[in-house]
Amino acid sequence: MELIPSAERNQLFETFRQDAFHLELRDDYAVPAEESPFTRWQSGEHDDFEWFEPWMQLMRKATRGGRTVRRVRVVTKPHSPYIQWEHSVTHRNVQAGEDIRWLPRHELPSPIEFPVGGNDWWLFDDETLAVGHFDAESRVLGSELVVDRQVVAECVRLRDLLWTIATPHNEYRP
Repeated sequence: MELIPSAERNQLFETFRQDAFHLELRDDYAVPAEESPFTRWQSGEHDDFEWFEPWMQLMRKATRGGRTVRRVRVVTKPHSPYIQWEHSVTHRNVQAGEDIRWLPRHELPSPIEFPVGGNDWWLFDDETLAVGHFDAESRVLGSELVVDRQVVAECVRLRDLLWTIATPHNEYRP
């Protein structure tokens, strides 16, 4: 399995035509750029969001001209501190053009099977998957690009199902 770094995966936001969708299944992420903001939030300090500006710029550019960037975050209740923090900053994602929905894990339809080993994934234009791989401490190892039609079709089916039952960010109360 060949993994590409996040910077290379992010280049897919430059070239997708219609829709980019992210399925998030983890309750904790160890993203180096988020460590200090997360720690400050836990201490009750103000955040200037300077660390988030590159992503926001990428999303504003990606959503120009009618293209969509969507996410469903499947989360465990009670929420982990990371998910609480993530919810508190998601308004920035929305301001940049993303459409984000939340789905408590206990509300998932049963039975449900998550493709690609239960990993998170980005789906670009119903054609290309960038499957996230993480180490035991929730650090990103990289993304595996998958274009197998059957695998992509299963992710499209799951995306469509979860999108319809997830709660839009502005309506979700943790």
